Amino acid sequence: MSLSKSIIVKSSLFIVLAFAALWGFWMWGVCRFYVEPGYMAVINSKIGDPLPPDQILAGPGQKGVRAEVLGEGRHFLNPIFYGKEIIACQRIAPGQVGIVTSKVGEELPPGEFLADDHQKGIWRRVLGPGTYRINPFGYRIDTLPAVSIPIGYAGVITSLSGEQAAEGDFAQAGQKGVREDILQPGLYFLNPREYKVDVLEIGVSQVSMLKEGGRVFTKAQLDVQNVALQELNYNMLEQQQEKRADYLEKNSRLLSSLSESKPSRRQKEGGKYNPQTAEQQDRQDLQRVPEKYRLGNDMASLGLAQVLEFPSRDGFQISLDMTVEFELHPKNIAWIFRTYGDLPAVLDKIIVPQISSVARNKGSEYGARDFVAGDARSVFQDELTNSLKTTLGEKKIIIHNALIRQVSVPMQILEPIQQVGLAIEQDLTNLERQNTAKKLAELNTEQTLIDQRKQQVAEETKKIRAEIKADQERQVANIQADTQRQVAEVRKQTAGMEANRVRLLGTAKADAYQRVEGERADGLRLKARAMGDPEAYTLWEFATNLSKDLRINILHAGDGTLWTDMEKSGGAAQLGGAESLK
Repeated sequence: MSLSKSIIVKSSLFIVLAFAALWGFWMWGVCRFYVEPGYMAVINSKIGDPLPPDQILAGPGQKGVRAEVLGEGRHFLNPIFYGKEIIACQRIAPGQVGIVTSKVGEELPPGEFLADDHQKGIWRRVLGPGTYRINPFGYRIDTLPAVSIPIGYAGVITSLSGEQAAEGDFAQAGQKGVREDILQPGLYFLNPREYKVDVLEIGVSQVSMLKEGGRVFTKAQLDVQNVALQELNYNMLEQQQEKRADYLEKNSRLLSSLSESKPSRRQKEGGKYNPQTAEQQDRQDLQRVPEKYRLGNDMASLGLAQVLEFPSRDGFQISLDMTVEFELHPKNIAWIFRTYGDLPAVLDKIIVPQISSVARNKGSEYGARDFVAGDARSVFQDELTNSLKTTLGEKKIIIHNALIRQVSVPMQILEPIQQVGLAIEQDLTNLERQNTAKKLAELNTEQTLIDQRKQQVAEETKKIRAEIKADQERQVANIQADTQRQVAEVRKQTAGMEANRVRLLGTAKADAYQRVEGERADGLRLKARAMGDPEAYTLWEFATNLSKDLRINILHAGDGTLWTDMEKSGGAAQLGGAESLK
């Protein structure tokens, strides 16, 4: 009994281990798959309910391509019931914007062409740069360049969806039309299906109307260090260039052409720019578009082939070369674009006609001679500038200057004026020559007078120098004499003080001596009085002052002479000399 239980346990354990091994092999060897970074797995369910006719992606419990995709990492999926397809994620590069077209979702309301995230159609929302795992069977992503407004330009926004704004009004939120707010230089991720952006030059520009071919110079594009941003700026200006070319092409009364020196359209072949293809396309454009404006090499200038001519007051045809400086202010850009259109339209409809009209009206008030000689030309230029400022200022176009560069008048009036002018100039030249000769004579006279004046000034200078020297010497002598007098006075005072000092010192010494000696005499007197006898005091004083080394020898002499006896004794008795013994 125990043996059979042991066999059953071992058999059960073996079955469990075998089943675990088979299950592990099934899951890790058959069902397991790995999705690498940057990829996603689209799952196709082979089981479930069939999809309705209008449904593309399957939900839970339905048969077909699932709406949800699997991201990077390890996954386990039964290959019998599910199929998989590993594809790359949708990547939107920097400077690009993703436009999503949804094949699934609710139907759009009538009149709408932009969809929200839950609706079918082109999404209103755009995708910025990044990597997205979006099911390609239900959604399509188209990448387009983002809107880049170069420096020196402003972007005018035109809303393409919503109700049409009222005539003459800017479009508000949810309305279709030109919006009042503009885009400053920078990068914007906008939906090109929802908004159209036109770039217009801001700042001061020039329009020159010349006989040999006018030109409009606008603010040139500034290069930036970022290569990708430079590419976006170029693309944006190129798109605007094509819009302007289309405008010029549709207006047959305009004369315009594209420049041959630089490609006006960017051709893409394999994602790279092909200059040869672009040059061929430009040559085709030159044959297709008529002539008035020329889009310049820097995409910031226009050629203008229009001559400014008008009849003068006396009936002569006058031609002017004129340059007008105008400015489109950023706060007025949206109004100008909504009212007139892009820069070629502004030039064609407003600026150039106004310049021609004002020049003709003002120029017809002057005679042909006024444009050649006199101050009338300067007055005409000032009147023309002020009139253009007033007229175009009402249209929100700022005029800074209107400069007349050259005036052409018929030779039949120009030649006589030139002859008269030459004669006048010749007379003026002769008069100036006479004046020059007169001035030379006056100059020589003045030169002689100058030399004389130099001599006179030199003599006067010598005299002044001598007078100054004599006066200096006199002042020095007076100073020296006064100094000697003061020195003598000081010496006199010093001698008096010295004599007074000697007298005072002598008096003081004598008085001191008298007092000392008097006191000494009084002392001797008192001593003598104390001794009782002056002679006794004298003897005492004598004895006191005797030298301690004194020796007294007493010689007993007999009869005879004292000096003789002392000589015989050999001077034994010496009392300080022979005279002291007397």
